Amino acid sequence: MKFFVDTAIVSDIVELNDYGLVDGVTTNPSLIAKSGRDFKEVIAEICNTVSGPVSAEIASMDFDTMMAEAGCLSRIAPNVVIKLPLTLDSLKACRKLSDKGIKTNVTLCFAANQALLAAKAGATYISPFIGRLDDLNLDGMDLIREIRAIYDSYDFKTEILAASIRTANHVKEAAKEGADVATIPPAVIMSLANHTLTNKGLDQFAKDWEATGQSIL
Repeated sequence: MKFFVDTAIVSDIVELNDYGLVDGVTTNPSLIAKSGRDFKEVIAEICNTVSGPVSAEIASMDFDTMMAEAGCLSRIAPNVVIKLPLTLDSLKACRKLSDKGIKTNVTLCFAANQALLAAKAGATYISPFIGRLDDLNLDGMDLIREIRAIYDSYDFKTEILAASIRTANHVKEAAKEGADVATIPPAVIMSLANHTLTNKGLDQFAKDWEATGQSIL
């Protein structure tokens, strides 16, 4: 499974990239707003920081303006992926962009039928929102399973990008269900390394080593 970091905070991306844990980045208008910086400036800096795909979301809802915004964003860097909400106009834009060789990430997916439409429109990625379904007492992993079954049955090339991930368990379950990518907040990525028994073992190793009075250096 590929890890995309879900943030517009460049320092967080740099830190995780140094650990070798970043395959790409996703942003959205809310994340950009939290950064307090210019939208295109942030996207350009992120694209210079990582070599993988960087999702940048359009802001308009009509097809013509979507295409104009997508053209503007795609010129920022070759690794920009145009992020589109799952609407009919967006699907039309997705097809046009895909035909031009521009990668797309169709977001705000909450149903397998929507994912089927995105794949038929040539989307590079489909982003089912796991956490928001869980908020409604639905099982977000059911959606991952349904999309995986449909895509495998028809050999669609669209990658399943599990989004709205809130916990380490979300990451594990999405991986088990066959999501190609997970886009994850920085704090959740860091938490994947944590385990009580690992910490306990490290404490014991440190005490035992200190008792030897030795030094490796």
